This record gives sequence, structure tokens and C-alpha cells, in this order.
Amino acid sequence: MSKNILLIGGSYGIGHAIANLLQENHSVYIASRSNENIPKDCTHLTFDVSKDDISTLALPEQIDGFVYCPGSIQLKPFKMMSAESFEADMNINFTGLVKTVHALLPKLKKSDQASLVFFSTVAVKVGMPFHTSVAAAKGAIEGFAKALAAEYAPSFRVNVIAPSLTDTPLADKLLSNEDKKEKMAKRHPLQRVGTDKDIAQMAAFLLSDRSSWMTGQVLGVDGGMSTLNTQ
Repeated sequence: MSKNILLIGGSYGIGHAIANLLQENHSVYIASRSNENIPKDCTHLTFDVSKDDISTLALPEQIDGFVYCPGSIQLKPFKMMSAESFEADMNINFTGLVKTVHALLPKLKKSDQASLVFFSTVAVKVGMPFHTSVAAAKGAIEGFAKALAAEYAPSFRVNVIAPSLTDTPLADKLLSNEDKKEKMAKRHPLQRVGTDKDIAQMAAFLLSDRSSWMTGQVLGVDGGMSTLNTQ
């Protein structure tokens, strides 16, 4: 059954991969700053989550699936992080998400059972150096998602994907050459970094009726990093 799916961000990386998977069978709306690289069968709406109001966009009255893709990777020693850096990460990862979901509640509740998908990071479950800011922001998402899932069950479902390092434009600096890619791959039990399609497949599953008995979950798609020690 065709659904109305809204992606916040979908021009590049994971959001783009999700849109490619879903566009054939669903009505996919992409709200993002750039209209470049938008899959041909998707509807683009110009939107900057840091300053725009999602309720002003020409969206359908009913939204059956929602994915929030904006994020950041700001990895520095804590002593080099300012309070402003923490605030910036919190704003793009968490505050923007909260404002968007709040504004969309009437449209989400018109669905028989909408599915919401958010993104965290393996660094919330596994403490990692230099991840203090992003882990704090993504940890807020995990707590918010579980509380939201409890409050709105069974009206809609909320689940979180927690990837490890994924080869997307957001991670360019960490994977800028083959030596870096090889080192990062060896850190994972499955001996490779993730791809946008790895994460998109899980998101598509969570948006579908195949996951209709799942809510309030944080799902690690991380090459085994969060649970296995093969060193």
C-alpha cells in the first residue's frame, strides 16, 4: 500500500538512499535546503531545519512515515570543545528534530499508524574518545524517541537506528583516503565501514508494515562494533 513518506534531508547520503528505495512504491517528500540530486519521482520542498517552520510547507494532510536525517560529526578532545559547539550539535541533531515532530503531530496522527525513524550513533552505547558532543546530542534523541513511543503508542511507532561510521558525504574527512578507510574498516568485526544502503535498508524496513510490532527500539547497524570484541 502506497504511503506518504517525509524525509528531512534527502539530497545526499543516507536520506538519498532511503528516497531511492521508497520512491517506486510510495509518495516521497524531501524537505531539504538543496534540490540537487533529488530522485526523479520524489517531491522536493525547500526547507532549512535550523530556521524554517515545517508547517508552512505544502505537505499532504496525512503523513505515514517520517525520517529525520540532519546530523553532525564533530570529533574533538573535550578540552577543545566550547559550549557553543555542544549547542550547535544539539540544535541540528535534537532541537530541530523536536520542533519538526511537534509541528507534524496532526498529520502523523491522521495515519492509521505512522512510523517515525530517527538516527543515533554507536558512540552512545559504546563510549568513544572525542565523541562527547555528538554522543550527548544523539543520546538525547534516544531518550526522546523512547518517551515519545510510549506516549503515542499505538497511534504511531518510533524507532532509532544507531550506525557506526558510514561512507557518506558527512564522513568525508574521516574517510578521505584509502589508508583511512582501511583503518576504519579494521575497527569493525565485519571488517568494513557501512554504506548508505546498509542504513537505508533498515530505515525502509522500519517504515514498512513488516515492522508493525516494533516501537521504542534502538537498533545497531554498526558492523558488530557495539556488541562484539574480535580484537
